[in-house]
Amino acid sequence: MIHISALIDSLGGALLRQVVSGHRDQISDVTLSGDPSFEHSGGLVLGLGIDSTAAAVDLLNRSDRTGAAAVILKAPLADDPDVAGLATELGIGLVELQPQASWTHLVWLTRSVLDHSTTLAGSEIQRDPSGYGELFAFADAAAAIVSAPVTIEDADSRVLAYSELQDTADPARISTIVGRRVPDRIISHFRSRGTFRRLQKSDEPIWVDAGPDGVLPRLIIPIRAGRELLGSIWAVDPGPVPDDQVRELTRTASVIALHLLRLRAQSGSARRMMADRLRAALLTPDHETGLRLPPGPWRVVALADTGTDEPPDYRVELWESVMRRHGWTQPLLTAIDGVPIAVVTENGAPRATGSWAWLRGLAAETSSYDSSVAVLAGRPAHTTKDLPRSRTEATELIHLARTGRVASPATTFEEAWHEIVLARARAALLTGRTPLGEGPVQTLVEHDAERGTEYVTTLATFLAHYGEPKRAAHSLHIHPNTLRYRMKHITELTGLDLTETRLRLAIAIHLTSILDARNDTKAKKDLTAGDVTAGSSEDGAVSEGPSDQTSEDIP
Repeated sequence: MIHISALIDSLGGALLRQVVSGHRDQISDVTLSGDPSFEHSGGLVLGLGIDSTAAAVDLLNRSDRTGAAAVILKAPLADDPDVAGLATELGIGLVELQPQASWTHLVWLTRSVLDHSTTLAGSEIQRDPSGYGELFAFADAAAAIVSAPVTIEDADSRVLAYSELQDTADPARISTIVGRRVPDRIISHFRSRGTFRRLQKSDEPIWVDAGPDGVLPRLIIPIRAGRELLGSIWAVDPGPVPDDQVRELTRTASVIALHLLRLRAQSGSARRMMADRLRAALLTPDHETGLRLPPGPWRVVALADTGTDEPPDYRVELWESVMRRHGWTQPLLTAIDGVPIAVVTENGAPRATGSWAWLRGLAAETSSYDSSVAVLAGRPAHTTKDLPRSRTEATELIHLARTGRVASPATTFEEAWHEIVLARARAALLTGRTPLGEGPVQTLVEHDAERGTEYVTTLATFLAHYGEPKRAAHSLHIHPNTLRYRMKHITELTGLDLTETRLRLAIAIHLTSILDARNDTKAKKDLTAGDVTAGSSEDGAVSEGPSDQTSEDIP
């Protein structure tokens, strides 16, 4: 993250000029106006291809809706009174790019300044010449060997560094540098040619022909440590590369492999430091952690798992891998009490990485092949002191998710409010000063146990459909006359006056607690046995047959 004025100072007044100062002055990322991942809070939007007042106005409005910090437009469009006036009205930054400047060159410069100002995984370790900065030097060295633009990527197609040379850059390279990841459409192009399969299996250089949308040919050199693929060097191939240059590029890959191994050890330490700081911020409201967060408000999210028992560290690493693969380069992740925890921004469009909307969409996508995923968010935290409260709310949802009482695969504390109220009431009943053993509900529990009746379920269903006996009878799969007979007998047993509103509420809460406990027990048994039978319950509330009458239902 960098202040917009610092970015302009870094690139120089001969290239950029600030026309309008916006309300959001911190730049967290850079995006292209036409990119699918355009919606990014705190982003710097490059108006590539914007050449009219109408298009500029539309871009400013879209950028404001997604929380962008500033928009760059070429002169003289940025000075257009309608454009500058709208930027002032919206409170969004407007920066002018000199007309003779190249967008490609600006992309490289902007991305480079941002990358070198970004901390490694949220720690104090900077990408200086002893760290990631050296990878940029390696990329420049590789580019000098083949006289072509180069990117260095990891095994998941995330960009680690890129060369300054831009003479033959294509749209794919520009999108790759901007997003720090190879775009999906470009990955599909290379995958269709078997590129990634060959990368996994071979140590040999790979040549890939030109593709659609102006994608130029590529020369790809695998980067390996033994049999492990650490990454690859991608060079835009303007023509045949001599064998001696290919051999030199391969030797460079060996040097980069050693560097990547060292960086992996450093980044592991940095991630642990970030996780420790995040954990402290989530546990203690007043603890000064030095944690750097994106602009709030935030939600704390429990990344629960309803069906497996993998170790917490494994699940944190799994979620980190999934999030990085989907564009969140520095996910805010830790584990507390064995539960992976993430912090996301409350605001942001569905494609804004690191936002709640984005994570919710990711959970829906992941649940299509892993039904055990449960992403559970506490209420928004407007200050860092609110983070522990949001975490407590998120973890309170875990039990509800595991017993099927909240929407899957993602939900918020607000959406599950009614279930939270019932769960807390149930907990109070179970942990009260004295047990509620004597009472009308206990009378029905004992009667059901002794006589094989279903009065607990009957009364709970009757109250759930209070005033609608036909619906209650239909839900129980019995005739309305049978329901009337049961309710008459229940009243005789308990002496209840169900016309009393507060009494109905108390009975309903107590009954819900009992039935929830039964369902919890059944869910655990089904999970252990691996044999979940849909549509049945231990108390016999619903059956496959047309009627649930018992012997006592016959007058």
